[in-house]
Amino acid sequence: MSEPRGQASQPDIVLAFDFGERRIGVAVASTAAGAAGAAGTLAARAGEPDWAGLDRLLAEWQPARLVIGLPYNADGSESAMTAKARRFGAALAQRYALPLAWVDERYTSTDAEQRLREERASGRRRRLRKQDIDQQAAILIAQSWLRSTGREPGGQ
Repeated sequence: MSEPRGQASQPDIVLAFDFGERRIGVAVASTAAGAAGAAGTLAARAGEPDWAGLDRLLAEWQPARLVIGLPYNADGSESAMTAKARRFGAALAQRYALPLAWVDERYTSTDAEQRLREERASGRRRRLRKQDIDQQAAILIAQSWLRSTGREPGGQ
């Protein structure tokens, strides 16, 4: 998934976001392929995203939909970060006029860090960076959305 789309919006391209107050992990997913990969990490200041960076990503990938991870508490209740992620999603929808999907992202950052640590233990040469975790969490959010729509191989 390293080739960006250069034509008009394709219905099979989705951007997924792992929202954070300092960094926002971004993944790109293809519904046709049922796969997701890292698209980068954007800086944020006090929850305010790098809008110029987002503009570039949206122009590059031309997604048909945006998927936002909602960080619920372990018991399923909403937290202050859930509200911030909802505001981020609403701002994306308003700015880009694209449909949104929401995904419960409980434990994605923990799962992402664990997966990356396992990769490192099995030969990954580069040290683990916070940006890597944010990107991997965004990939997990995209994969969760693909599964929920029956578009991931083996995920009905």
